[in-house]
Amino acid sequence: MISIEPQAAPKQAASAVCEVRGVSHEFAVPNGKPLRVLENINLTIAPDEIVALLGPSGCGKSTILRIVAGIIRPTQGDVLYHGQPLGGLNPGVAIVFQSFALYPWLTVMQNVQVVLKALRLPPQEIADRAQRAVKMVGLAGFEATFPRELSGGMKQRVGMARALSVDPEILLLDEPFSQVDALTAESLRAEVIDIWASQDRNPSSILMVSHDIKEVAYMADRIVVLGANPGVVRSIVENRLPRPRDYRSPDLLRLVDQLHDLITGHELPDVAATAAASHTCLEQLPDVMPSQVVGLLEYLDARGGRQDIFQVATDTNQEFGHVINLVEAAEMLDFVDTPKRMVVLAPDGQQFLRANPAERQAIWRNQLLKLRLFNLVHAALLKQPNHRLDRDFVLETLVLHMPQENSARLFETFMRWARFGNLFGYHEDSESITLP
Repeated sequence: MISIEPQAAPKQAASAVCEVRGVSHEFAVPNGKPLRVLENINLTIAPDEIVALLGPSGCGKSTILRIVAGIIRPTQGDVLYHGQPLGGLNPGVAIVFQSFALYPWLTVMQNVQVVLKALRLPPQEIADRAQRAVKMVGLAGFEATFPRELSGGMKQRVGMARALSVDPEILLLDEPFSQVDALTAESLRAEVIDIWASQDRNPSSILMVSHDIKEVAYMADRIVVLGANPGVVRSIVENRLPRPRDYRSPDLLRLVDQLHDLITGHELPDVAATAAASHTCLEQLPDVMPSQVVGLLEYLDARGGRQDIFQVATDTNQEFGHVINLVEAAEMLDFVDTPKRMVVLAPDGQQFLRANPAERQAIWRNQLLKLRLFNLVHAALLKQPNHRLDRDFVLETLVLHMPQENSARLFETFMRWARFGNLFGYHEDSESITLP
């Protein structure tokens, strides 16, 4: 029922709606050295299927999505739409974004109509399409409502209505359920499946980006597991579970467990990174709170210092991708080790737990200074006569080394970690970083 295939060139090119052939991509960075973010990606999107891209931050999931949409032209390789090379924007796609991306000064109906007006459609067709799309996503009666009056789930429904109004053959979903609560996300997933399954209208196919393993097991027909730095296809998992699917069914849970093993093996390898690699690359900081890392250490300590990572997610009722991020953060700080699927308290983690609050702060600070990004900023601060740097210094450093990532979000994570160890201070009024 479930099979794993190595990456290969698409087999059914003639019937494909869209193909990505041998695509690699590089971003130009200010130091003149190109940064490769994708390496030899092959991907086929067939009619009437849902394909999911699953992988960690930095694996290029959203970049692939934008390449399929024609927003980004790849450095190498080709994108074909119905067998023809894509020369600009893909005419058959629409995107639902993670961040809602609504115009706050426009009503629900106006937010949907704005994309139809850009297509220069007749006024009556614009009105009809927008009304049909709003009704399709369950927002009938809210046409005159502004985004500030809507819940997160309703805002995302507006984004879905806007995308569906253009009648896309391929619907691109860029983690659209990650900003809403779990129950709303579950409802939205089911509604997207119902809309896709309707045979009398588009979308014919869906290409989605996710880090939620249960989500892709529930939604996708094929799951493309990506590795990072640069993004590569590690495995392709065929999901032939019949629909409608049940999150609690034994077959779906077996698939989830299989995907856990794949992701864990790729993202928490037993072999440590080489010294050369760690010396030349800035670390990708997982988007987690320091208090969450401490919570993980205390959880492990209460269970004898070790636990299966799958069991950690189950016990704490957290999405597996978030648990992976937590474990990566703790391992980055040398607080845990990750042999196979286990998470084990390391000596530094044990020392941290036994320390008083002031000692914990000092240990955290010392561990941060082992990371190249924090060490680089610390060294730059020491060189300044007033021990002060502009926020832009860190932002430019992040853009330089990780141009495909959200530098503002990375900066927030950077400062949360630094403040927890009293390594740096940050002054909102002057947007400057200082030594404490």
